[in-house]
Order: sequence, then structure tokens, then C-alpha cells
Amino acid sequence: MTAPAPATPSGAAAGAVPGPLKRHRSTLAILIGLLVAVAVAVWLGTGTRTVTPMDPDNPGPDGARAVAQVLGDQGVDVLAARGADELEALDVDEQTTVVVVLPEYLGTSTLERLRAHTADAHRLVVVGAGPGISDTFGAAGGGAEATLGAGRDAECADPRFEGLTLEVDRSFVYPRGTCFPGKAGAVVAEPDERLTLFGADQALTNDQVLRADNAAVALRLLGQDDRLVWYVPSIDDLVGGDGVSLASLLPRWVEPGLALGLVALVALVVWRARRLGPLATEPLPVVVRAVETTRSLGRLYRRSGDRAHAASSLRRAARARLAERLRLGAGAPPDAVVREVARRTGRSQDEVAALLGLTGGVPSSDRDLITLANELAKLDREVRRT
Repeated sequence: MTAPAPATPSGAAAGAVPGPLKRHRSTLAILIGLLVAVAVAVWLGTGTRTVTPMDPDNPGPDGARAVAQVLGDQGVDVLAARGADELEALDVDEQTTVVVVLPEYLGTSTLERLRAHTADAHRLVVVGAGPGISDTFGAAGGGAEATLGAGRDAECADPRFEGLTLEVDRSFVYPRGTCFPGKAGAVVAEPDERLTLFGADQALTNDQVLRADNAAVALRLLGQDDRLVWYVPSIDDLVGGDGVSLASLLPRWVEPGLALGLVALVALVVWRARRLGPLATEPLPVVVRAVETTRSLGRLYRRSGDRAHAASSLRRAARARLAERLRLGAGAPPDAVVREVARRTGRSQDEVAALLGLTGGVPSSDRDLITLANELAKLDREVRRT
């Protein structure tokens, strides 16, 4: 009989041929980890995020997401409007507060659209209105930048800010403001009952909202109504007519300063003119003979090559001598002198006009200029003989 083969234990067989799950255990662990990481990233990334300063969905240091979320937790419906079109798409009524951030992005057209659409709002809050922009909203001369130091108390009768202290790195102030006053002006101004200008825009940012009572100031300023429209102007809404001119960039004191300078200049001219008095004639320290003056002028004309001027001077002098000789008077017109000379000499008027008239030709060379002088002298002798 043949002896049976020894049986192989089942445990040894399982260990000798490992299963597919055990062979790829590390790879599966890495894949599962990646899936979990992607799921966490997607979960954390839900919601709108922006990088625009003062935007209610910006979680960065210069954003305002913290204030917007706290207002939402307090029951305020915060609606973001990025651009004029999105603002006009939202209903604004007497139960709505509209807050405008980055007002420097407002142009003439977008400002008109803002005023038209928010005419029925309970309150319009403009945050960070600097020079020029504050004038547009009725705070004339406002928008100067100031520091609040270690903090500035409200010191006003407005119950919203009673007992609160505001502390930011820098703020705009308004001369006719009400709350948080200082030497240059106050941080809060109310040009009318529905409009509030708030200069401390940094108090709404994520990195400064926890300083002093900034959070309470922001919540009391923006949380008066159950509905808040947060308007972030867009530079893309500007049209061609919204261009900035030089006059809009100049300070307000430039125009009155220029007017005052002009008045001072006129006064200086009048004062100096009266002090100098009338002109006085004095004898020359030396006697200059006429022939020397004539020769000097001739040399100047020759050096400059101005033959037209020299010819005009010769004709003018000849007309003056002939008018005196013919007793026509010193103010006789050139045409009258030409006619009388032609009658006395027997020459044609065209020939005499070519020599004496205002429309005589211009010599093209020095030789032609000398010829003209000789012809004028000859004409003078002919008139003298007659």
C-alpha cells in the first residue's frame, strides 16, 4: 500500500498566499486620508469669500466679516451688494439701513443712482468719507485725517454711543460733527436726519473691531433696523463722465487763496505805481550826434540783414521830407504825398508809389537797398527843383 501524503495545515497555506487587501493596505490608507482631507477642505471652503477691503465676506484683516456675522447672529438680515446693479436689485424701504463702504469709488453717475435708490431708506450710513466725498454728502470742509490717540469718548447726546470709546489707528473727522469730537472735528456727522457719516472705517475691520468699544459702536451704528444692505461700490460701474478733474483734486482753500493772491498783486501794482510817480525827463550825460545814431542803426540793420525794415525807414523819411517841402503837413497820408510828387515831377503815380508807397518792393540785396536810397535822393532833388 502507498502511504498517504501528509496534510498541509490551513494556517500555513493562508500565510503563504496573502490576500489583496493586505498587500495594498498602505495604499488604501493614503487614499482614505486624501479623501478625508478633500472633504474637510470643501466643507471649510463653503460660503462666499472675497479679498475686497471692508467687504462683509472678507475674512482678512481689512475685511468686515466679523461685524457682519455678529449682526446676523443678532437677527439683522445682512445683504451684500457689490456694485450699483446689485444694489438696485435689492428692495430698500423704511425698515432698511444702507451702509456704504469705500465711498472713494463712487462717481457722479453711481452717486446719483445711490441717492435715487436709497431715497426711502430709514438711514444711509457712509463709512470713511474723505476730502471731497464728504462735501458731496453735505459735510462741507470735512474729511481731514486725524489720529484718535489712546481712544476718544463719545461725549454726545446720541444714546447709540453713550458711554462708548472709539480707538483706531486713523480716522476722518468732520468740523460740524457730533460724536467722538476733537480739535479738528468729530468722527460722526449727521448732515440730515437720514444720513450719517462715520469717519472711523477701521473700527469695522476684523483686526481692529475688538479694540476699546469698537464692536459696540459698529453694532449700534448698523444694527438699528432688521435689514442691512451692505453696499460695496465697484470701480467697474464708473462711466466716462465720472473722470476726476484737477479741480476736484485740489483743496477747497485753493480758489479763495488764488483770489486773495490776485487782489494782493493788484494792490501791490497800484501802490508801487503811485509811489514812483510820473515819468521825468533828464538830459543825457553825453551828446550823441544824429549822424552817429544813423550810422549805428544802419550797422544794426546790416548785421541783422533786415532789409525790409531798412527800406521802410528810408521811404518813411523820404515821405516826411517831401510832405514838408510840398507843405502837405506832417500827418499827410502816403497816397496824398505820392499824388502830389507825381504831379510836381511829371512821373507816373505807379512809379512814384514803387519808390515812396507802403506797398513798395523789398530789396533782395544790399545793392538793391543802395539803389533804392539813390532813387529816393534823386526824387527829392527833382521835387526841390520844381
